[in-house]
Amino acid sequence: MSDADPPTSPRTHGDVLTAISDGMVALLKEFYGRGPTRAKSYYQDDLVVCLLRGGFTQVEHTLLEGGRGAAVIQQRMEFQDLMRERFEAVIKEATGRDVIGFMSGNQQGPDIMCEVFILAPTDLLDDHVPAQLSSLD
Repeated sequence: MSDADPPTSPRTHGDVLTAISDGMVALLKEFYGRGPTRAKSYYQDDLVVCLLRGGFTQVEHTLLEGGRGAAVIQQRMEFQDLMRERFEAVIKEATGRDVIGFMSGNQQGPDIMCEVFILAPTDLLDDHVPAQLSSLD
């Protein structure tokens, strides 16, 4: 490190949680046009969970009011599947660890999204089994 390099301070657990929550909200805001109104993240061992509240678009509210909640949930699940790499990038940037599993869920009342990430290394997988094969168990 040269004298010109700024000193780096270790990130606290709180900094990591904030980076996860802020990153997820920013992505959703960018791609939905509005983001969740609240977010809370948890990070323990090889697990990250991000809970997001609010953020239904006007179209989604209209569909929900018209009894088309299943369509809203299906559309959100499709969207979250397409966003997987971007979501995983937020987690890797914040934690410094690779994401080897991603699960997503939504509910309408109250409106909550849940994003779950499994990080490597983990003792959930045998060392000799590639991650893509172990998902077939």
